[in-house]
Amino acid sequence: MVRGRAEIGRKCIGGRKGTISSIMRRLFYLAIWHLAASRLPGTNAPGGRAFKWIRFLVCRRLFKECGANVDIGRKVSFGSGQKISIGENSGVGVNSLLAGTVRIGKNVMMGPDVMMITENHEFSRVDIPMKLQGVCRERPIEIGDDVWLGARVIVLPGVRVGCGAIIGAGAVVVGDIPDRAIAVGNPARVIQYRTAKTLSSII
Repeated sequence: MVRGRAEIGRKCIGGRKGTISSIMRRLFYLAIWHLAASRLPGTNAPGGRAFKWIRFLVCRRLFKECGANVDIGRKVSFGSGQKISIGENSGVGVNSLLAGTVRIGKNVMMGPDVMMITENHEFSRVDIPMKLQGVCRERPIEIGDDVWLGARVIVLPGVRVGCGAIIGAGAVVVGDIPDRAIAVGNPARVIQYRTAKTLSSII
């Protein structure tokens, strides 16, 4: 019995040490990101490939999932990064914000200053200030494969952007966007779909 308790105690201590070690490692990489990696010149600058590689290596340690050849732009903000998944050959635009649980597919293009926000302020009561009402339950955002998000697009909680979709610059996406749709405006609305016929008319 005593031996069993001692063994349990050792496992608990070992697990606690592992947790502390994991937290310290994450804090270390977050410090590297904020103090150095995120401030390096962009991918298109001289030596940009090396800077891109450094940012990728740091984010791979921080994100929940990070595919190959991912390009994370300068000054991107993503909190702890633990809830972010991004597929191979995708990019996150310069100065973008990924807040909360965000899943980004493969081959995604993203302009600068894109914002993805998975929580909102609670405002249902009028007897107390909104500031004191807290936030609503998180609603994850999902970006499908082969999506193009233009500059300064805002994606709000719970939205799914379908595969092959294009979101025009400055759009505010409040609802799901179907596969291969082209959406613009505030709120974003679908203006056409990417079919062989529509693409030939655009070109």
